[in-house]
Order: sequence, then C-alpha cells, then structure tokens
Amino acid sequence: MDELPIGRRVAYWRSRRKLSQQVFADRLGKSKSWVDKVERGVRRLDKLSVVYEIADVLQVDVQVLHGREPERRTDSVNGVDPAEVEEIRAALERYDQLSMFLRTPPEAPRLADMRKAVGHAWLTFQHAKYDRLARSLPKLLREAQAADAVCAGTGEDDHAAHLLSQVYQISSSVLRKLGEYELAWLAADRAITVADRAGDPLLAGTATFRAGNALLGLDRPRAALEINIDIATRLAPGGGGEPTTPQRLSVYGTLLLEGAMAAARSGDGATVRDLLRGAQDAAKRVGEDENHYWTCFGPTNVELHRAAAAVELGDAALAVEIHDSLDPVAFAALLPERRANHYLDVARGYAHLGKLDKAGEMLVEADRLAPSEIRCRPLAHEVVTDLLRRARGTPPSAVAELAEQMGVTV
Repeated sequence: MDELPIGRRVAYWRSRRKLSQQVFADRLGKSKSWVDKVERGVRRLDKLSVVYEIADVLQVDVQVLHGREPERRTDSVNGVDPAEVEEIRAALERYDQLSMFLRTPPEAPRLADMRKAVGHAWLTFQHAKYDRLARSLPKLLREAQAADAVCAGTGEDDHAAHLLSQVYQISSSVLRKLGEYELAWLAADRAITVADRAGDPLLAGTATFRAGNALLGLDRPRAALEINIDIATRLAPGGGGEPTTPQRLSVYGTLLLEGAMAAARSGDGATVRDLLRGAQDAAKRVGEDENHYWTCFGPTNVELHRAAAAVELGDAALAVEIHDSLDPVAFAALLPERRANHYLDVARGYAHLGKLDKAGEMLVEADRLAPSEIRCRPLAHEVVTDLLRRARGTPPSAVAELAEQMGVTV
C-alpha cells in the first residue's frame, strides 16, 4: 500500500475502521464532500495538523498515512511521547509574570482567540484525546501565560487569569491521566493561585478538586479528602449569602464526589456514603447532567462515582449492580471521557468478581469509545495485565488484540 497516494490510504483505513464517509467527516468536523475529495485526491492534505487529526480518528500512526513504517517508541510513557510530557513540564516552569519586571512584555494572542482555544482544549480532554492534547498543551500554556503577563494591571487582567487557571487545570487533568501525578499537582496548585487573582470562587473550587485528584494519585487520600471538603463547605448552597445557581451546585457537588473517592481510597465507607448523599441532593437540584465549569455534574455522574467508590471499597458486586441500573439514555448523553472512565471502573469490578470475560468486554468497549482512556492510562495497563495473567489458556481474542495494541505482555 506504500505506493498509494495519501487520500487512498485515508480511504483504506476509514474502511478498515468501518466508518462511513459521513461519520468520518463528523468526527473530523468536516463535510462529507471534503472527505470524498480528499480520498479521490482532488483536495490535497497540506496541513500537518489536519493529517494528525485524521490519524487520531483512524487510530493509526501518522506515518502510516504517509506510507512509511511507524516509529516504534520503546521509551513511550503510557502512550504519549515522553518528549511531549517534558515540553509540558518546561511550560509549567515558566514564570512570565515575574519576568515582566525585567524584560519587554511578550506578544500574546487576543483574549477572544484564547477563549476559543481553551474551550476547544476542554472538549478535547472530555473526548479523551489525551495524545492530541499533549501535543497542543505546551503552546497553549505559553500563550495563556503570555496573555496573563501582558494583561497584568489592565482592565482585562481577571479575564486573562481566568483563562490561565483553566489551562493549568486542563494540564493537571491530562497529566493525572498519564500518571504524572507530581506535575499534575503542580499544575493544579498553579491553577488555584491564578483563580484567586481571577476573583472567581467557583473556578478556585474546580482547581481544588483537580489538586485533590493529583494528591490521590500521589497516594495521599486524607489530604485529598480534607482539601475537597474544606472548599465544598465554603461553597455549600446558601453559604456566604451567595445565590444558589446550577454552576455553584455543580462545583460544590463535584467537590463532594472527589471527596468521596478520597474517602473510599482510605476505606472510610461512612464518609463515602455521607458525601455521595450530599452530591446526590445537589444533583437533584441541578436536574439533568450539565457541563457547568466543565464538571459534567448531575445525577448520572453521581451514580458513576458511586460505582467507582464501590470498587475502591471492595464491593465489586455493588459496582456492577449500579452499572446495570444506569439509565442508558442519560449515560449515552455523557461525554466520552466520563463513559470510558466508568467502563474501566466496571472492568475492575468484574475482574474482582473473577468474571474476566465481562471485564474484557468493558475494556474493549471503553477502547472503542475513547482509545486514549485505555491506551494512555497506567491504571488501564494494570487491569489488562491482570486479565492476561489470570486468563486460563488463551485470553479472549478481543482482549488479546487490545493488549497487543497497547504493548502489554505477560
């Protein structure tokens, strides 16, 4: 297939992935006509960023689309090139705000453009495109830091700080998924500081539960519980004379959910139940699952956390029971990251029950929905490794194929 033009290779892999031109176009944010012209060679693919997007959707290495053998990254970290993680680290180590006193302010994008870029980055994360986000985050971090530095002391300084805090939070969330917990904590800590300058307590609240997530990854569940509960108490409905809005309820409820996960890690079942009950009450007041402050908070997400907490507490049967009782319509309406993360939790539950085939089905479904949630996360690699070790004889073909694609061997 090496001699084929790139459009024909796109068509070939689209067919292999069983995607119609329309579905493929929708996932790329393009028209069906655009896809047809690319595949027929009428339209050239001269933008590398577009080729990378196509490769992401088709789940192939970008070099395959160029007719070359993909590089085998034996040193890759959880599915993401370590060089990309180091670029994020370098961007987090910048101190543009301090250096403003010593040099000419850097050029920065317009805040309107930054808002669009930050919104796109959030959606990229919530669609579990961690590999794509890892490539774009260093530039986004530098631009957000530059915008914050340039706007210091102006009437737009709070808007710039708001955007920078969000970028730090996105970085923390991605780094946590990749198992880079120290860096995730650093990014979340920066997000809290910048959110304070932005003057938005709800933004500070979202930064707080991301710091709690990082602490949980660092195996500090008590610290994670305390930080979530502390800020949740401050944001509790009716507190401080602030109006009880869906946004406030969403952030408050999410803090309770993250606190419940920390309590579950500590084996504190009573606290888990109390916090989940509080989150459930907040979710009822919000109504349906909403994405206020990028929380995806609502009744269904509470149930997903209830299942995850059950797995942590060793009650795998309850986790599976919760999964089976989910409203399929409400669950399908959640964003891919939430659903794929839940499938991974349920896979862990089935594995604890010794139902390895069902655990494999959950992993394969999660991989179909959001490949990076499985292929980039250390936790998913641990679960797949466990299934391979415990399989009697040959593991199910779907699990064996997934393990091969992930580079997992026993």
